[in-house]
Amino acid sequence: MIRVDAVRTELSDWASVLSDRAKRAGFQYGHLTVRRHAGGERMLEALLLDVESGSVEVLSAPVPAGTSEFPSVTSVLPAAHWAERAVGDLWGLYAIGHQRWKSLLLHEAWPPDLFPFAIAQDGRPAARESYLMVVGGTGVHEIAVGPIHAGIIEPGHFRFSCLGEIIANLEIRLGYQHRGVEKRLTEVPWHHARHVAESASSDTTVANALAHSEAIEGLWDLEVPRRAAALRTVALECERLASHLGDLGGLAGDIGFALPAATFGRLRGAALGLCQTLSGSRLQRGFICPGGLAFGVDDKRIPELKADLAGLRPIVNEACELLLENPGVQERMEGTGVLPPHLAKEFAMVGPTARASGSNYDARLHFQHALYPGHAVEVASEAAGDVLARTLVRRKELEASIRVIEQVLGDLPSGPVITATPDRLPADKVAVSIVEAWRGSLIHWITTDADGTIGLYAIRDPSFQNWTGLAIAARHNLVADFPLINKSFGLSYSGDDL
Repeated sequence: MIRVDAVRTELSDWASVLSDRAKRAGFQYGHLTVRRHAGGERMLEALLLDVESGSVEVLSAPVPAGTSEFPSVTSVLPAAHWAERAVGDLWGLYAIGHQRWKSLLLHEAWPPDLFPFAIAQDGRPAARESYLMVVGGTGVHEIAVGPIHAGIIEPGHFRFSCLGEIIANLEIRLGYQHRGVEKRLTEVPWHHARHVAESASSDTTVANALAHSEAIEGLWDLEVPRRAAALRTVALECERLASHLGDLGGLAGDIGFALPAATFGRLRGAALGLCQTLSGSRLQRGFICPGGLAFGVDDKRIPELKADLAGLRPIVNEACELLLENPGVQERMEGTGVLPPHLAKEFAMVGPTARASGSNYDARLHFQHALYPGHAVEVASEAAGDVLARTLVRRKELEASIRVIEQVLGDLPSGPVITATPDRLPADKVAVSIVEAWRGSLIHWITTDADGTIGLYAIRDPSFQNWTGLAIAARHNLVADFPLINKSFGLSYSGDDL
C-alpha cells in the first residue's frame, strides 16, 4: 500500500506552502482538486508524490463559506495550471494570479446551468469567456480543426495560429467528452464502481481497473494473493504492448509508410489476442477487481500465452527495424515536434512523453502496484524530445514489456486470485494508487467520509498533464507535420474530460 501523509494549511498560505513542499528533493506534483468536507465545507487539496520513499502527501486548505477565489500556484508550479482551471469550472473558485485564466471543460456547447458551482458569486467574468488566444501580426491566419474529425477519433478542437505554413501557436479545447465519471464514482456502490472506473478511458482499461482496485484495497490495507498480483502485471504489460504497437502503426500511417502501418496493425491485433487469452476480453474488461481478480486463469492457458508471445517477439523487432531504420522516416521524425526537457519537467509531463525528453521517472520503479517496484524494469529514456525520441521510447518499452511478461509467466505463483473484502468502506480514510499506464503515471485518489461513503474520487489521467506538451511541441513546426506530432503524443480526450 502507498502511505498517505496529511498536511493542513490555511487558504491564504496555500500557494507558498504548496510551492515549497512540491520543490523538496525527491518530490513531484501529482494533482490538485476540491472535495466536499463534513457539513458541506469545501477543501482545496493537492497531491504530492515522494518518489524516493514511494509515499504521497495530501496538502489541504479549507475554503471558507462564501469564498469564491484562492491564490494560484501556477506562476511557480506551472504543472498545476490545468487543474486550477478545472477547479474554476467545476467548483466556481477563481485562481487569483493565474496567467491564462480560462475554462478547461466549459464552453459554448455546455448549457449554463450544467455545473451550478461554476457560476461566480462575486461578479467575475465567467471562466468560459475569452477562451482562445488571438495571435496578431501581418500574415498571421487561423486554421480551425474539429471538434468533429475525419477519422474515427474522439472530439477535440485545435485552433492553429499560423504564419504561412508555420504554427505560431496552438490552442487546444477539450471538454466535449466530459461524462461526470469522478462524480459518478462517489455515487455508485463501491462494489459496482470498478465498471465505471475502468471506462474512464477505454484504451486504458487495465490500468484504470488496477488503479481503482488498489485504491479501494488501500482503504482497508488489504493485500491481494501473489498469483493475482502476477496476473495483474501480465495484464498491464499486455495492454502496454498492444497500445504501443497501435501507436507505432499510426505513426507509420501518418508518414505514408504503408507496409509498417499495416504490419503494426496486425501485430496490435496479435497483442490483443494475448489479452483475450489471458482474460477473455481483448480490452480485458471486468478482469481486475478489488481483492484480486474477478476470475482465475486456467494453467492450461499459460503455455499458449508463452508460445504466442515467443512468436510475437521477432516479428515486432522486424517491424520496428523496418520503420525506424528507414532514412526517410528518420528524416521526417528527427527534429520534429520538439518538447524541450526543461519544459517537460516544468509542466510535469509523464510517461513516454517525459522519458523522450530526458526524464527517468517511471512509476513502476517507485510506487507499489501489481508486482512493482520489486519487479525490475529498465527505464526507456531519450533526450532529444522530438517525434523520433518518442518513437524510440515506445520501441524500447515494447521490448521491456515482452521481457516482463515472459519473466512473470515463467515463475507464475499458484494459489487463489481473490481475497475476501469487507462489506463497507472504512470511515475517514484516504488512499492513493499510482499505476504506470502505457501513457504514463495514472493516479486514483479516494477519500471516504465519516459514514464510509466516498466523498472524493479524483482521477489524474496521464493525458491531463501531457496535453500542454503537445501545444508546446507543435510551435514552430509545419502545419503538415502536426498529425505526426499529435500521434507521437497519442493522448486521450476522454481521459482528460472526466
